[in-house]
Amino acid sequence: MQSPITSESHTGSSAQYTGRPLRPDQARDAASEFLTSLDPPTAESTAQNVLLLVSELVTNALRHAGAVTSLKLRADHLRIQVTVEDPSPAHPRGRAPDWTGLAGGFGWPMIERLAQSLTIVPARPGGGKAIIAALAR
Repeated sequence: MQSPITSESHTGSSAQYTGRPLRPDQARDAASEFLTSLDPPTAESTAQNVLLLVSELVTNALRHAGAVTSLKLRADHLRIQVTVEDPSPAHPRGRAPDWTGLAGGFGWPMIERLAQSLTIVPARPGGGKAIIAALAR
């Protein structure tokens, strides 16, 4: 099993984290640690939204692309940015939610509602994509 790679840096009023979580709970733990390290502290409601974004983006990458190639978190005095890269070039698309609870369909609409901005870009020449979600700090 591959272990997550982590690095954290703080410069002035900005901070960043890069890792490769293998499971959503690892991604949430990393995001929670990142958020608690910020100065000034992040508002509780913003922190909860960031944790939901991280959890849903990582879950979707694992479910639909087979892996997370990178989780990046960045914060400055204005915003927090969550970037999840995966090996699939396919863009996410909304679908009708499965109200039986078996097939999902709730994650992407939640991501679209939580993020103030949402961008999908090719991650590298070899394929894959990066989904970048940002929220006001």
